[in-house]
Amino acid sequence: MPAARPDGGLLHVRVLPRSGRTEIGEWQGTALRVRVQAPPADGAANRAVTALLAETFGVPPSAVRLVSGARGRDKLFRVGDLAVDDLRARLRASRR
Repeated sequence: MPAARPDGGLLHVRVLPRSGRTEIGEWQGTALRVRVQAPPADGAANRAVTALLAETFGVPPSAVRLVSGARGRDKLFRVGDLAVDDLRARLRASRR
């Protein structure tokens, strides 16, 4: 059984809504920059980010949970039971 990670499993995401395309950007410090075409209205951008994170990290959308920041650009997501180091490694591997 993995050790509990009270904050080690939280992914800080900086969202740029209404972008020209939907894509995972670069790391900006500890935050992953994510661009989505969806507007920041009625949860559309949050749903788009959730779907993009699920696809990028190879988990079902139901495993991606918005923990905080629903109404702001800076958000915290939990992606399954993966630690941030695991997420960084998966992102590096997908870009090769």
